[in-house]
Amino acid sequence: MGKVTFGMMTSLDGYINDREGGFDWGHVSEDVHRFAETEQKREGLAIYGRRMYETMVYWDTADQDESLAPYFRDFSRVWQAVDKIVVSKSLEKVTSKRTRLVRELSADDIRRLKADTEKNISISGPTLAASFLKQGLIDEVSIYYVPVVVGGGTPMFQDVWKTLKLERLDHRAFDNGLLFVRYRVLN
Repeated sequence: MGKVTFGMMTSLDGYINDREGGFDWGHVSEDVHRFAETEQKREGLAIYGRRMYETMVYWDTADQDESLAPYFRDFSRVWQAVDKIVVSKSLEKVTSKRTRLVRELSADDIRRLKADTEKNISISGPTLAASFLKQGLIDEVSIYYVPVVVGGGTPMFQDVWKTLKLERLDHRAFDNGLLFVRYRVLN
């Protein structure tokens, strides 16, 4: 049985994008991309909310763009190989391979998916993650801290209803100043 994980890239002040919805400050180096690729390989299923899926669907065809660096194209192929579920009431259809659209995903659905997979299940998107955190369904949180303060935007942790206690499991510092930290959720 795999773990249910929530991971995102965030500014030091905890935002996944800035006030205008931009993320140009989140550019990562090759070593960070290769590390993220290794992390992605631990996943058997990725679950996205609509907005995060609309951001990530770029990777469904990025491997075909010869103008991109090889590590971008490699990440694209790894992303394509993972099964995906998009949870959305407003999205009409999904366009990426190995992807299905559902209108909702219950706690029982997550427990069933977890029992049925050897690899991890990743949750991406702060709104979706907040729902699963409240229900005690997330085992680990992984944060890629980008060395920038943006002063506002979409917070990584939304609707925090209680103190979330975490234990650090792993960390890695990169030459570009980015810091990756993986935590176990204790409560």
